[in-house]
Amino acid sequence: MHERTLVSMAAAVAVLLAPAARAGEPPKKTPQLLEKGKASFALNCAACHGAKGEGDGAAAAALNPKPRNFATDPFKHGSSVAQVYETLGTGSPGTAMIAFKHLPDEERWGLAYYVLDLKSVGKGAKK
Repeated sequence: MHERTLVSMAAAVAVLLAPAARAGEPPKKTPQLLEKGKASFALNCAACHGAKGEGDGAAAAALNPKPRNFATDPFKHGSSVAQVYETLGTGSPGTAMIAFKHLPDEERWGLAYYVLDLKSVGKGAKK
């Protein structure tokens, strides 16, 4: 009986740690993953960050601090895809940005890649 309990506990730990292991290595950036990220951004982020990620969404006026402008503002918690993915999972303390851990890993990775694309598109933007 004791051995069966240990095996069950080991299996439970493996199941709990599996998402963390998957989250550690970014998947390959593909057009399909970016489309998933774009759709997620429209649903989860645009109300605050705006359709183009410029921090000018409909809810932005009511927020303090204002949402980040991905085109011009630096990222608070790092600008690698893994760091953006992690920020999406933890939120941004001291701001209105909540944690999006409820999103499936693939969608969160797509969202991270999409946000970084908004940054690269906005590099030439003048405000």
